[in-house]
Amino acid sequence: MRPLIFVTNDDGISSKGIRSLVSVAEEFGEVCIIAPDKPQSGMGHAITVNGILRLDKSRLFEGLNAYTCSGTPVDCVKLGIYELLKRKPDLILSGINHGENSSTNVLYSGTMSAAVEGAMENIPSVGFSLCDHSSEADFSGAQHVARQVIAAMLKNTFPANVCINVNVPKLPPDQIKGIRVARQAHAFWEDRFDKRFDQFGKPYYWLTGEFMNQNPSADTDLQAVEDGYASLVPTQFDMTAYEVMNEFKKWNL
Repeated sequence: MRPLIFVTNDDGISSKGIRSLVSVAEEFGEVCIIAPDKPQSGMGHAITVNGILRLDKSRLFEGLNAYTCSGTPVDCVKLGIYELLKRKPDLILSGINHGENSSTNVLYSGTMSAAVEGAMENIPSVGFSLCDHSSEADFSGAQHVARQVIAAMLKNTFPANVCINVNVPKLPPDQIKGIRVARQAHAFWEDRFDKRFDQFGKPYYWLTGEFMNQNPSADTDLQAVEDGYASLVPTQFDMTAYEVMNEFKKWNL
């Protein structure tokens, strides 16, 4: 029996990135697609609790089981596992995202939250992101990397309670130097808001800012991409800061 591969994303089912990922996934197994019916970038691990969810058949992927979901990327994963699929998927693939999800961007990313949800269900899961926001982005380099990662995931024993965060530089396949296992960089957005006024004189805001690397280091995902490598960061949902637990025990609470 061919592996069952579940594909989702946060850019929406009509995005170029998910089409690129599906074309690679088809080389490895039976593919099922459930993706948001509209862009859901920046939704993080949000789920729909105060509204209904709709799941509709999509005709965008001829010959494949494809559905649109009215909810978030995590909603897509939950519906797929518990309502749609007849058996537990062997892999969950999320992406390919327009724009990188390195460093602390993983906390905001719908792409990576779908992969984290897969890890919570103990399903080997990966989020793929291309460091290019352009609508004309070339996904061939990301496809090249995805092909290698998917093959390795199917060949090797995958650790429990972990997913993979893969970021691919904006380069053609023959210029990507390889895949580097890295740690998450210590970087974050230095947020600013662009305040404007509508035609009625009421203020509104656009979130903007600059991504600041607080501790540049050769072993991080940001540096790997800068050096021309795809970065691969093992990512976990257990956010406990074990190294400082004893410090809090000293508080004698």
